[in-house]
Amino acid sequence: MTTKEFENDDASQKSLGQLEANLEKLEELTQRLVKVMGHKREVPAALQGPGQELYMKAATAYVAEMMQNPAKIFEHQIGYWGKTLQHYMEAQQALMQGQLEAPEDKTPKDRRFSDPMWETHPYFNFLKQQYMLNAEAIDTAVADIEGLDDKEKKRLEYFSRQIVDMMSPTNFLGTNPEALQHAMETEGQSLVDGLENLVRDLEANDGDLIVTLADKDAFQVGENIGTTDGKVVYRNRLFELIQYSPTTEEVHSTPLLIFPPWINKFYILDLKPENSLVKWVVDQGYTLFVVSWVNPDESYADVSLDTYIEEGYLEAVRVVKEICGVKKINAVGYCIAGTTLSLTLSLMKKRKDTSIKTATFFTTMTDFADQGEFVAFLQDDFVDGIEEEALKTGYLDKFYMARTFSFLRSNDLIYKPAIRSYMMGKTPPAFDLLYWNGDGTNLPAKMAVQYLRDLCQNNRFADGGIEVCGETLRLKDVTIPVFAIACETDHIAQWHASYQGVQQMGSKEKTFVLSESGHIAGIINPPSKKKYGHYTNPELGLTYVDWRESADKNEGSWWPRWEAWLSKQSGKKIPARTPGSDHYPALCDAPGTYVIAQPDGREG
Repeated sequence: MTTKEFENDDASQKSLGQLEANLEKLEELTQRLVKVMGHKREVPAALQGPGQELYMKAATAYVAEMMQNPAKIFEHQIGYWGKTLQHYMEAQQALMQGQLEAPEDKTPKDRRFSDPMWETHPYFNFLKQQYMLNAEAIDTAVADIEGLDDKEKKRLEYFSRQIVDMMSPTNFLGTNPEALQHAMETEGQSLVDGLENLVRDLEANDGDLIVTLADKDAFQVGENIGTTDGKVVYRNRLFELIQYSPTTEEVHSTPLLIFPPWINKFYILDLKPENSLVKWVVDQGYTLFVVSWVNPDESYADVSLDTYIEEGYLEAVRVVKEICGVKKINAVGYCIAGTTLSLTLSLMKKRKDTSIKTATFFTTMTDFADQGEFVAFLQDDFVDGIEEEALKTGYLDKFYMARTFSFLRSNDLIYKPAIRSYMMGKTPPAFDLLYWNGDGTNLPAKMAVQYLRDLCQNNRFADGGIEVCGETLRLKDVTIPVFAIACETDHIAQWHASYQGVQQMGSKEKTFVLSESGHIAGIINPPSKKKYGHYTNPELGLTYVDWRESADKNEGSWWPRWEAWLSKQSGKKIPARTPGSDHYPALCDAPGTYVIAQPDGREG
């Protein structure tokens, strides 16, 4: 036997051994898959999709349209079948001429089809073009349905788009050329690895498919994210209060208190030193406090917005004032925490409490008249399901919030990472922002229902008043100076809704800034990056359309603009304060214990 024959035989033995190992692995993974699917979480039917009433109304409207205007329906059908037939004939003609190449492709560009094979391979290009034709036909049919009110129409458009996106050929192994090619290159190892990733995610989420977006082993809060130096100086059942150590010899006399949202963890403001808003604020010479909210369990079932205001906001303000020996502070609220800050300010107005000097709002909704992309989830069928589930368990599990936010951007937050993980068999990336995105929190049952019913659905704060803490709170009662930042492509708090809320505040001094990018990137936008710009316009009496058209474009981050405004509201410079006081000694180092604790007592 020649040397070459020995080498070939050795290679064959290695391939055979690898195949046997993979087969054993597949058997093990299959058993794990069967086991975890047998213990799958029972998701209420109301939270699986819209109620039957929407489908019935859509079907009735479509049939009525067919009866009253059959020419319109025929036009849709003929147009679709004509394009489909022409596409098929072009592909057939190319094959009959012996041309193993794709026909002319006039479909729009789509990031899902970035692999060159979608453009060059006749089979995959045929699938792509036909899918795009199908999607166009469905979009057109839905758009032209009449007889539905505005909310019903938006919901129909949203859920039909979800089905269209789910059926993309990129989402199936047999019709994804990139995944098939990778499987060949790795001799099937990528498929084994992908199945292992799938089973791992199912096991981690009680049988529910929640795609892991980031490498969970790459980060640890307090070690390589959330590392700005500080101390926890106060703790109650709702929050830990962190005071950060000064980095300047002098600081402004008026301290700054940030309330982050309790839907996620506070360290979005302190991911890494180079993009940490916390570190940047401290470096500008401010005494900074940040609230770190507890991750609630069933014992928090009766905690409401009233509780968050009394035991959270007002208590944190009181403690900051005592530690710093001041009568007034400046405050910041981010997203839902900004909404609740505005409620708190209205309450303080009623109580003649002037402890907060100015307020800054990051991507905050106070007027919910336009529900934006959330309209699909804010109707009674879905909210009834949320209420039933939350009241049964005592809290709204973070699973439901995470799933809702993911489906608002399903191609980016579900299908794309699923393809990478399950079809390509790749490890999730070490991306701090995605790690934070997956580190959600539960919501207390009463608070979640109160927020959805009174604010999101009925818009009581902006329209008539909301009953909180024994008072009727109104948006117009926010009368202190405010600085609001909204984000241009924000799909959670749409910028024009934020703008309209600021317009209704009773403040005589109001500043509104529109940052480029979205809900997170538009806020966590350090000046050193020189990435996203922002728009300014002092004329807040304009419609949001006119405001945007006449606004000035400014290069770079809005942070320095805000700091210039804040510094004028923050008093003279004094010697820097060390964290805590005699009455409030340091309890532990930042980032504290609440940010890593899980409701079952585990640490994250």
